[in-house]
Amino acid sequence: MIDKKLLLQDFDKVALSLKKRNHAMDDELERLREAITHYKKQLIELEGLQAFQNKVSKEFGIKMAQKMDTSDLKKELENNKIKLNELSKSVGEAEQEMDLKLSIIPNLVDEKTPLGANEEDNIEIKKILTPRVFTFKPKEHFELAQQNGWIDFESGVKLAKSRFSVIRGFGAKIYRALIHLMLDFNEKNGFEIIYTPALVNEKMLFGTGQLPKFKEDVFKIENENLYLIPTAEVTLTNLYNDTIISVENLPIKMTAHTPCFRSEAGSAGKDTRGMIRQHQFDKVELVAITHPKESDVMQEHMLESASEILKALELPHRFVQLCSGDLGFSASNTIDIEVWL
Repeated sequence: MIDKKLLLQDFDKVALSLKKRNHAMDDELERLREAITHYKKQLIELEGLQAFQNKVSKEFGIKMAQKMDTSDLKKELENNKIKLNELSKSVGEAEQEMDLKLSIIPNLVDEKTPLGANEEDNIEIKKILTPRVFTFKPKEHFELAQQNGWIDFESGVKLAKSRFSVIRGFGAKIYRALIHLMLDFNEKNGFEIIYTPALVNEKMLFGTGQLPKFKEDVFKIENENLYLIPTAEVTLTNLYNDTIISVENLPIKMTAHTPCFRSEAGSAGKDTRGMIRQHQFDKVELVAITHPKESDVMQEHMLESASEILKALELPHRFVQLCSGDLGFSASNTIDIEVWL
């Protein structure tokens, strides 16, 4: 969620950022502006009442010490306290309403991010290794996997439903080996290996921007304030939720292997064959917390760390700078790594 203080101080900056994303959110912004105005008005009124209460309380104390009549002041304090309680509740509700409207506003676009409408305006930065040229038509991954008994899609459907799979035999060995390879490379590059819960509470998903925007994409445990994680970014980042970190302790570099779960509610019409857009999949994640001034250097370090793994596997890939119109909800600047398979 965007820093509330920034929004209160520079509303126009947020509006300009949304235009860069090509998001038609004029109505949402106007409602947000109204919510902010209402909250600020209520807050000013509350602060005025608090100041008045303090002033009268001081007068009450002086008169009490001088053994003077305080009945009028006492009544005034009691009446004002009732108003304070009512207004405090009103301010809390106004803040909740403002936060709810604020939570659907995407992150600010970084100045380095090029302007563009969609993925067609993304910019290729560099290519690593040369894509293979085959003298035959290569088989899809799911064709090879089924042919060799590495992935059992039918059993996945039997055990759960569509878009679940069972990996077995040599396929399972490759799967496990790749996970260990990635974790070993990441650890070599200074990332601490961490295993986290696969379930988190609602607050954590708000903290990393999955809620409320992507509510339909996450699996919720019925009758519990718990959700299955869609990515280890949620747990790794929230390890430091509500934590003050000393600059001397930065950067904090973490890597995790976790199962991830996504409903893929918006994947209608998209390619869902094989292992693509599964409801459950394993992922090795990289997360770093660093000083804002060092974020570009850290981003480059993380990209090179991931690229190192792909080079070890002899997989041709490229770095692609996403334009403003193709940025994810929580991202301010994104460089994707695309792999030729």
